[in-house]
Amino acid sequence: MASLQVTTTLLGVSLALLILYLIRRDHLYLMHGLFWVAVAASVAGLGAWPGLIDKLAGLTGFSYPPALLLLLANMVLLLKALHADMLNTRIERDVRRLNQRLALLEADLESLRQTSPPGVIS
Repeated sequence: MASLQVTTTLLGVSLALLILYLIRRDHLYLMHGLFWVAVAASVAGLGAWPGLIDKLAGLTGFSYPPALLLLLANMVLLLKALHADMLNTRIERDVRRLNQRLALLEADLESLRQTSPPGVIS
């Protein structure tokens, strides 16, 4: 059991270091990286104290502790997917608004070209 604890703890710490490296290299946005560092810290914490999930399962009424762990993991992933969809929606809305503003500016520029004397606006 001790080797499983060490392995899980090392995996969590390694994941946290990898995420910090990706943030430092600007391959991962800081706010997303902080979420994944929290996930890695949770993995390292559960690896260091494997009885913690058993105690949490007992407190919440789960008779099979890994079921609680899987439920929590699924909830975290669903929340992350929801957050990613919210960000994508905001980005798509901003791109649509920028395209509309660009189209209006191009139309204004074209109307200025048509109404101004030659040589004033090129």
